[in-house]
Amino acid sequence: MKKIKVGSRDSKLAIIQSNMVIDAINKYDPSIQVELITMKTTGDKILDKSLDKIGGKGLFVKELDEALYSGEVDITVHSYKDMPIEENPRLPVIALSKREDARDVLILPKTHQAKAFQDILKSDTKALPIGSSSLRRKLQLKELYPNCETAPIRGNVQTRLNKLEKGEFSAIVLAAAGIKRLGLERYINRYFTIDEIIPAASQGIIAVQGRAGENFDYLKLFDSEDSHFISLAERSFVKALNGGCSAPIGAYAELDKDEIILKGLFYNEAADEIIKESIRGNKQNAIELGIELARKIGVRSK
Repeated sequence: MKKIKVGSRDSKLAIIQSNMVIDAINKYDPSIQVELITMKTTGDKILDKSLDKIGGKGLFVKELDEALYSGEVDITVHSYKDMPIEENPRLPVIALSKREDARDVLILPKTHQAKAFQDILKSDTKALPIGSSSLRRKLQLKELYPNCETAPIRGNVQTRLNKLEKGEFSAIVLAAAGIKRLGLERYINRYFTIDEIIPAASQGIIAVQGRAGENFDYLKLFDSEDSHFISLAERSFVKALNGGCSAPIGAYAELDKDEIILKGLFYNEAADEIIKESIRGNKQNAIELGIELARKIGVRSK
């Protein structure tokens, strides 16, 4: 009997996402025995510092990569946006999920502070900060809510919601995909449009990683061809701008039949300017489109 060991972070969301992969394997071949192995990564352990200060989002995959190398697990499951842009050829991404909602969302506390936050938007009164885990979000929130400050927030979704309810923040911003997969849509106060807040590259997509040269046919029912096209465009854009996962860069691609519409964001620190551009082209040229959009933005930032 074939047995597959699936490696995952030990958060509730990570386990839900891993079970989505497991369900697809079981549907492909019910005779395959699947075991879930969870572990805490360095990124999960260090919560008092921002990611860019401790090594970037690669800290969320380090322990899982080591488990793959050692044979402790056969595949690992990640939120693709949390993976380094530079992929490891020895541990390639071998399947991508269909994309969930890629937007960011605003979450307000259930207490009276929710009304206070709405009042802040109409006045010069100081409010508690908005909790945001990335500079990409912080910069775009500043344009939307000029009266509000932002402050770093780390931890899993439940931890962040608890911090909000304890009165540490006036609001928090999270990815809609994780909230929806956790069944917590009731907490969402507002969906930001893609034009308001361009998301992180590959936001909403689950990635499965494995060892090079092995057979992964059992992931056929999980893998989405569309997600490969849009991720190639988004991640090539970020890579072309020399941006790591914590860089203030955003990218969002969508398919229109055989074409890709790619939107990108880049923060020009020297000019303190957010630059947004878009491009359209054949999906077979996804990588080239990302590079070309980066070139357009690069010209504007000089």
